Amino acid sequence: MRCPYCQNDRSKVVDTTHDTRGGIRRRRECLSCEHRFSTYERPILATPLLIKQDNTREEFDREKLLKGIQIACVKRPVSAANIDRLVGEIEATLQGLGRAEVSSRVVGDMVIAGLKELDLIAYIRYAIVYLGLDDLSSIRSEIDRLLDN
Repeated sequence: MRCPYCQNDRSKVVDTTHDTRGGIRRRRECLSCEHRFSTYERPILATPLLIKQDNTREEFDREKLLKGIQIACVKRPVSAANIDRLVGEIEATLQGLGRAEVSSRVVGDMVIAGLKELDLIAYIRYAIVYLGLDDLSSIRSEIDRLLDN
């Protein structure tokens, strides 16, 4: 691991912690400049191909999913850690399915469910696109449904 400060490739591990998703966070110290920095390791497991609505196949892209959720959560009190946790849970669930292909609707449904727990405004923003709420009355009926629960 190269030091982000001096680019030296020699460092020592000062501390290691494990998270619930199987990732490892390491606190490192550069042996050259003595600055400390953190690295995060997570296992790379096979994720299924996503079957889009037009029947094309696309590889699961964690960054694309993260960006979509971040857009829904712009200017909302949702922490980056919560967004990353949701993306990690979705990715782990997909890997745990053990299937070669999965409908993209499965991923969308997981995002909808996760955003509903995190922030209702972010949920509505995502739902407008995902559920195709294309007029005010359909958006209003979705909000009314949320308020009734």
